[in-house]
Amino acid sequence: MATEVILPKVDMDMSTGTIAVWHVKDGDTVKKGQPLFDIETDKAAMEIESPAEGVIRIGNVPVKAVVPIGTVVALVYGASEEAKPFTGGVAAPAAAAPAVADVAKPAAAQPAAAAPATDANGKVRATPLARRLAKQQGIALAALSGSGPRGRIVSADIATAKAVPAKAPGATALAAGMDGDAVRALYPPGSFSVTPLDGMRRTIAQRLVQSKQTVPHFYLTATCTLDELLAVRERLNAHAPKTADKTPAWKLSVNDFVIKALALALQRVPAANVTFTDEGILQHQVSDVGVAVSVDGGLFTPVVRAAETKSLSQISIEMKTLAAKARSRQLKPADYQGGTTAVSNLGMFGVEQFNAIINPPHATILAVGAGVETFVPVNRQPVLKTQMKVTLSCDHRAVDGAVGAELLKAFRAFVEEPALMMA
Repeated sequence: MATEVILPKVDMDMSTGTIAVWHVKDGDTVKKGQPLFDIETDKAAMEIESPAEGVIRIGNVPVKAVVPIGTVVALVYGASEEAKPFTGGVAAPAAAAPAVADVAKPAAAQPAAAAPATDANGKVRATPLARRLAKQQGIALAALSGSGPRGRIVSADIATAKAVPAKAPGATALAAGMDGDAVRALYPPGSFSVTPLDGMRRTIAQRLVQSKQTVPHFYLTATCTLDELLAVRERLNAHAPKTADKTPAWKLSVNDFVIKALALALQRVPAANVTFTDEGILQHQVSDVGVAVSVDGGLFTPVVRAAETKSLSQISIEMKTLAAKARSRQLKPADYQGGTTAVSNLGMFGVEQFNAIINPPHATILAVGAGVETFVPVNRQPVLKTQMKVTLSCDHRAVDGAVGAELLKAFRAFVEEPALMMA
């Protein structure tokens, strides 16, 4: 019997995925472990390998289509099997990355089959995966028609049955306010173009709407003086060891100091190093700091694990590696899952102050602005200083105002006296 190739779940909160590119063609002979296609999530692009050796027949799965997890996208037929064309997959290319207006219009429900295919014992024909998915989702197999060989119900049929209710929450979130038709009617025809939402932008939209709607944010802002940090940074960079090609082994950025300072501040104020759950508050022992990295079409937040234990040079080298992996869509789930807080730095764009939206399950996020030279009073005399505004967003369910203030105070102390980071 042919081996199913399914769209796998490569991220724990992933419900759909997008096939970015097929590496094989329908009817090709493939080997077990050979890359078949790239699956694109909001955070990464990963190669999916063939589960078996044989002839592959690719189903109706257009590139860039948004496909439910568990969908059978292809079949691999063994040497002794007839490689029949595979018509399963997802419905028509129209399902691929719809515009916002299209999301707001739920698709019509699929009609139930009058009589599902059964075996000699009268049992509905279905794959083991389809049976397991149907049981988990409370779907009656007898109510479905199978798209597999000889009418067999496959996991794609289960995904189709759940497609409409599964998309409803996201559709509601994305369409909040005016729907797409109403918005477009406000502008003259031909005065705009429409860029369909890809998987990354759709997921970002859904998660940030969910965060603002379900997480009670409050914001605390402080001003940090950077002169000592900038001087230490210059001295450390000047003494960086050279590699074989005579280039510095590392070059510290202000953001590297920010990551380290926030990690140490969470250790000093453990009440802020937490995550809210319905069952209770998770108290974290280490400071795993996520760092927002801008990429084409969105952003990723890779995590520097146990950042309080790492030197500034280690953090610098690790961040450069993570940023490169993010921009090439090569992050693995272990690179971005979890984390206890995050840093979003827009200072390099000249932004002086902003409020960031918390990225669940984090309870805090630190928005970092640009260092700006300004005169400040010192012994009643104006002295030129470089100052940086930072704003801490807190989840009030887990972090109270006083705790957030203590965290920001500790962070500022580390930034203004960077020698404390090396103690």
